[in-house]
Amino acid sequence: MHKEIEALIERYPQLKPMAQDIEKASSILIKSIKEGGKVLVCGNGGSSSDADHIVGELMKSFAIERPLDKSFKEQLVKADLSMGSVLAKHLQGAIPAINLGCHTALSSAFNNDVDPALVFAQQVHGYGKSGDVLLGLSTSGNAKNVNYAAVTALAKGMHVIGMTGETGGALAGHCTICLKVPQRETYKVQELHLPLYHTLCLLLENEFFL
Repeated sequence: MHKEIEALIERYPQLKPMAQDIEKASSILIKSIKEGGKVLVCGNGGSSSDADHIVGELMKSFAIERPLDKSFKEQLVKADLSMGSVLAKHLQGAIPAINLGCHTALSSAFNNDVDPALVFAQQVHGYGKSGDVLLGLSTSGNAKNVNYAAVTALAKGMHVIGMTGETGGALAGHCTICLKVPQRETYKVQELHLPLYHTLCLLLENEFFL
């Protein structure tokens, strides 16, 4: 077991039965990124804020520094000596991730013209490719917008990782792996989702930047 998962379980013993599934989820994410994939993240309601949080941890340094590799620094300076030098000094390594809940113009237009429940699915259709990962958060597992996105992702040959409460809801049937925390009340599920996705972010960061 990865030390990051051991540390998670030490802090939250109720998550111990999930250890193997967390390992599997991290392996799916790592393999996808290594093969040039990206992570599309979506959540309903408060879980949309969690989706944004996840992307923030993946796209910049989280717990450790992520310096750029030497060759990219050289390419930046080659592109423009002055600005490239600034970029080479300050840019950080990134794990490609997109929060589907942040595209206001697209979402409002699609909600008005088509169907609000399908907007994440439309984005998965537009952004996703085989081998990418959809990380979908729904405390009940029954959020229609997240489930439509998951079905679309599966149809495109993507992996789907769900994060839900203990029942898994409908989302459990649309996942490659479903991480079901042992709570049912929305706020209690969300309280366990945060350390869970922090651990996934740590596992990815350590894999690519240690």
